[in-house]
Amino acid sequence: MFSILQVTFPFFALVLCGYVAARRRMLPLEAIGGLNGFVLFFALPCMLYRFGASTPIAQMLDATLFGVYLLCSLALVGLTVLSTRRGPAATRLGWNDTAFGALVAAFPNTGFMGVPLLVALLGAQVVGPTIVTLVADMVFTSSLCIALSRLDGAGQHGVAQALRNALRGVVANPMPWSILLGGLASVLGFSLPAPLQKTVSLLADAASPVALFTMGAVLARSQMLPSRQTASPRGWGDVPRIALYKLVLHPLLVWGAGRAVMAAGLPLDPFALTVVVLLAALPSASNVSMLTERFGADTGRVARIILLSTVVAFVSFPAAVAWLR
Repeated sequence: MFSILQVTFPFFALVLCGYVAARRRMLPLEAIGGLNGFVLFFALPCMLYRFGASTPIAQMLDATLFGVYLLCSLALVGLTVLSTRRGPAATRLGWNDTAFGALVAAFPNTGFMGVPLLVALLGAQVVGPTIVTLVADMVFTSSLCIALSRLDGAGQHGVAQALRNALRGVVANPMPWSILLGGLASVLGFSLPAPLQKTVSLLADAASPVALFTMGAVLARSQMLPSRQTASPRGWGDVPRIALYKLVLHPLLVWGAGRAVMAAGLPLDPFALTVVVLLAALPSASNVSMLTERFGADTGRVARIILLSTVVAFVSFPAAVAWLR
């Protein structure tokens, strides 16, 4: 366990550094958007391209793994929606807050934390299974939850319009395109010219530390901004329950479904299953709080879920690694 903590501690320490820097105003809140833009549009895409280009395409097209992970994510979304929408109509959350609560329960922090952390723990062979989960989360789970969030105003704008907006967001996201370009380079055996390859490598190397630092700053900003969305009238409410779904139920669902598929004789690599179980055990994705700001949901509630899941994951994630080993 101690050897695992030696690997995981620096990743969580970088998140804490970003959080403290923003809380103490050593990092201006206005600068966080610039850091986030650097990570999302430059550093992470270069890291994913480099991984994709060095990963055999067959590892990125594992239909069984994709089906297992997506089915479990959708089941978790459904469970969270049902548990949130139960009770008297007068106290029930609307679809907007319900949908983003479901998304934060099912969407792990794969981009900012999962890729660098699992590469450090298990090696570069984690990239193929990780890309499978990124596609499922960014294309399917996110689109479904954003569409559900528009049900409150379905009479005005319609669910079809919400789906179109969600798909537009997927198309504008550079991470799937960087994965696609990296996979294409892998298939064609293509290598970038040396000066360009060096530039990509420098940006890719910056992705992990800057992404983790930025993640902490984003969490701090969500707690600090005095806006209507951040000031949640419900306090902690269902926050612990949804954090528990994310950190415990999600990995158990993936592990159970994967073992059942293997017992049924379907092709599923045990190492790939281990990778996606650990990805499911990650804390909630920090970018969900940005989506709540954009769509007018309760950012305070989602930020608390992300913060609590990140703090608890400092202990729960190494425990999950030790259990799977």
